[in-house]
Amino acid sequence: PSQALVDSHDALEAFRNDHAVLTSLAFVTIYAAMVGLSVPGATIATLTGGFLFGLWPGIAFNVAGATIGATLLFLAVRFGLGRSLAERIDASPGRIARIKRGLDENQWSMLFFIRLAPVIPFFAANLLPGLLNVPLNRFVISIAIGILPGAAIYTSVGAGLGSLLETGQRPDLGVIFEPRLLLPILGLAALSLVPVILRLRRSLQ
Repeated sequence: PSQALVDSHDALEAFRNDHAVLTSLAFVTIYAAMVGLSVPGATIATLTGGFLFGLWPGIAFNVAGATIGATLLFLAVRFGLGRSLAERIDASPGRIARIKRGLDENQWSMLFFIRLAPVIPFFAANLLPGLLNVPLNRFVISIAIGILPGAAIYTSVGAGLGSLLETGQRPDLGVIFEPRLLLPILGLAALSLVPVILRLRRSLQ
């Protein structure tokens, strides 16, 4: 199986070199479609981006595909169920309305947190903002920046996949959970919540 993957890699590299623009557009389109339709396999797609294009421009294509797909899903939810649901929540009393208002007051922090914290599924992080009054520009900026750390790690793993297969080794897909990589990401996630904590502290004083 490893040799078959190596041979496939060589064939894909040859096709990519002969049809660079077509391969890039096709990859970003397929990635965006997977994310937009919430099809499982975003991690495999990110590895494929590194496998085909290397760390650069692989990371750019991965982020572009994920951002475009997530934005399409966001718009579908916003103009379908999201707007009417948000209006109903705003008009309703009780805990749910208070939670929503809290999210609205801390949108930047919460948007970056749900991107950086690896415990929140990617599809859920795309759906939830569409159900709230999150402006489109905030959503796009937060996803493009927020997914960079994870995308960089998995793209680099994919970029080294060819050489690993040639030596008979297997890629370590759990690398993102190693402390040397996970702790900085969790640190960024915690940092994104600082404005929320400060605002809560001021409200309690």
